[in-house]
Amino acid sequence: MSARPETLRAAARADLGRLRARYPAQFRTDWPGRARLAALLVVLVGLAALGYWRLDFSAARILHGLGRLGTFAVLMLPPSPEGQFWTFLHALGETLGIAFLGTLTAAILAFPVAFLAARNVVPNPFARFAVRRGLDVMRSVDVLIWALIWINVVGLGPFAGALAIACSDFGALGKLFSEAVETCDRRAGEGVVASGGSALHRIRFGLIPGVLPVLASQVLYFFESNTRSATIIGIVGAGGIGQYLTELIRVLELQQAAFLVLMILVTVAAIDWVSTRLRRAIIGPAAR
Repeated sequence: MSARPETLRAAARADLGRLRARYPAQFRTDWPGRARLAALLVVLVGLAALGYWRLDFSAARILHGLGRLGTFAVLMLPPSPEGQFWTFLHALGETLGIAFLGTLTAAILAFPVAFLAARNVVPNPFARFAVRRGLDVMRSVDVLIWALIWINVVGLGPFAGALAIACSDFGALGKLFSEAVETCDRRAGEGVVASGGSALHRIRFGLIPGVLPVLASQVLYFFESNTRSATIIGIVGAGGIGQYLTELIRVLELQQAAFLVLMILVTVAAIDWVSTRLRRAIIGPAAR
């Protein structure tokens, strides 16, 4: 039977003097380290205060606006489509289509590029550097900016929205896929090479089967997230339910706007429920 924690604690305190004498460095207070930590905290607090001051943050304005927020909340009740249910449902389906096609396109494009950015596949550091910086450029531009770019290229509508999500997610998925490939167990690939396989055989039979469940889980998560992103980019004219939402808010049709928000919440919750179970089926019970 193991000793109780109280007994172990009492024994350690009784032997504290001998431990201090034997390991003085472990009990010595690191005053320079504490000073650096305190200085870092002071700098962070100072930056936060400067940011609040420069952004004209005001608690009084927030408290004053709470009354108007309550008025808006009352005007949104009860949520009602007011005869536009099927129109809203079609727009919601369009939003899901934008998220699905954008995520699928990004995953298909990012899959082969990720191997070019992985250290255990491409040993040349210059080639990896070029691929990684290209992925950084793609994911550094927000999906809303991509939507504005593609709207000017292909015009208004869901096609521009799907292209915006594909461009934004291509860089993010490429980075995540490459990191998954780099952390994959090497023993399977080494076994393929030891059996006479080529470098392509090592990737096909040693790396891909090991990382495929992780990649699928990441794609499912991005699809869930892109359902919300597709709503946002619709506000700038990239199709979907966001176009209706922004127009209804502008003309203060708040009951219809509340109904759209409710539809979005139910849809996101349903996708989260389905994707969670798919992730568990793909990578096991440990998936969230």
